[in-house]
Amino acid sequence: MNARVYLDHNATAPLRAEARMAMTAAMDLVGNPSSVHAEGRAAKALIERARAQVAAAFGAQGADVIFTSSATEAAALALAGRGLHGSEIEHDAVAAWVDCDLPVDKTGAVTVADPARSVLQVANSETGVIQIFPQGIVLSDMTQAFGKIPVAFNGSGCQMALISAHKLGGPKGVGALVVKRGTEIAAQIRGGGQEMGRRSGTENVIGIAGFGAAAEAAGRDLADGKWHQVEKLRNILESSIEDSAKETIFVGKSESRLPNTSCFISTGWKGETQVMAMDLAGFAISAGSACSSGKVRASRVLRAMGYDEDEASSAIRVSLGLETTEDDIMRFAEEWLKCRQKHRARAA
Repeated sequence: MNARVYLDHNATAPLRAEARMAMTAAMDLVGNPSSVHAEGRAAKALIERARAQVAAAFGAQGADVIFTSSATEAAALALAGRGLHGSEIEHDAVAAWVDCDLPVDKTGAVTVADPARSVLQVANSETGVIQIFPQGIVLSDMTQAFGKIPVAFNGSGCQMALISAHKLGGPKGVGALVVKRGTEIAAQIRGGGQEMGRRSGTENVIGIAGFGAAAEAAGRDLADGKWHQVEKLRNILESSIEDSAKETIFVGKSESRLPNTSCFISTGWKGETQVMAMDLAGFAISAGSACSSGKVRASRVLRAMGYDEDEASSAIRVSLGLETTEDDIMRFAEEWLKCRQKHRARAA
């Protein structure tokens, strides 16, 4: 019996060995990082080391990094009360705080008229489409891009950015808001004044240690060109499917995309049904963002791009990782095509 194949890395990436080791070591630290004794200073030093690791991998300064429980919390910290504009393709965590009125075209490109009043993601979690980035954006969701393509906060021209540990092989439950010097942040969680007074609460020392180690390892993998091989596998997958199912729509295929992401549409076959069929066959994929997957509805992202209800309801996302093999891809393509043929025969 074949082992299961995990192809949902945009939802969460497997925990890296480096992160696991760092977290295991952090479990032995007993001190509260706000305490002034030796044990507290050791915990604080670990946090500051991780902050430097994340900043270095992200092209920022350590003091720019505010650790949070998630990118979702970071979005709330950054966006509450600002009245900014975004598009319908933003992640729910961002869309909840902005007016989603910026236009999106069929390629997934967003038109930003006023960067100083707008937010714009670097890459979409469902389609992988990478935006052309104007200077002066207030905030960018960089959670999907960080670790997969080169991103440098200091050169991005934006005031704030969201990142998350578990998207690049760190633990779940820790993220960060990265801020440009001089940007005012109104604390949403008040109390002991941790994180330089911007996010109170005793820090998640274990999670933060894992985040730092994962970010450092991800930076090395990116510099070593490992994601180029992933992109080749993604392209093999799409060619294999297209050869046998030419009417399949590959969203954003002609655009710059994340190297690991393929979003494709088989009209008349519900995305959720495809996900269940592939799950039973031993493959983990999704019908969109993990935060909206499981809700039986058309993709908000694809509808914003101009796809009709049937098309937007018939999409799946396959997202590869560094450990994905060509055998995994070919097995998936073969099984998906079999399931598609069975569906079409039943529907006939």
